[in-house]
Amino acid sequence: MLSAVKILQSLLLMSFAVMAHAAAPDVQARDTAGNVHNVNEYIGKGKWTVVVFWAHDCHICNQEIQQMTFFQDGHAEKDATVLGISMDGFDRVAKSKAFIERHELNFPNLLITANQREFLKFGGGGYVGTPTFYIYNPAGTLLAKNIGPVSPEEIEAFIKSN
Repeated sequence: MLSAVKILQSLLLMSFAVMAHAAAPDVQARDTAGNVHNVNEYIGKGKWTVVVFWAHDCHICNQEIQQMTFFQDGHAEKDATVLGISMDGFDRVAKSKAFIERHELNFPNLLITANQREFLKFGGGGYVGTPTFYIYNPAGTLLAKNIGPVSPEEIEAFIKSN
């Protein structure tokens, strides 16, 4: 069980100045089959959306991503959903597919190339590294960003407080 201090510290990290964007981001990305999607198909649809940016060779991503499947299981039918964004790009789709299969990810995953221009379209500033978490409210407004691991309990606490 997380202590109140740890939750408070995490919420402070997640709540640092994120410029609110009124609409879900307009970013084109591919799924692992090569189909083109816009991320706004997944964000701002009446549920909280946790976007987790990951890379197949990110040590922390490999340790922590499985927790997001538990979050998805507990929330997808109620109030929140997860969208994975692989920063590997489509030229490494085989590595992204292997990551998704190895971790049995049960939420949609799209692939983009790790470049500042595309990443800035998500509304939370420049790309620093993986994992990075963005939390969008049910209307599609970005409310929080965290670089580094975040537990499902910390995300739940953030959602409840907003």
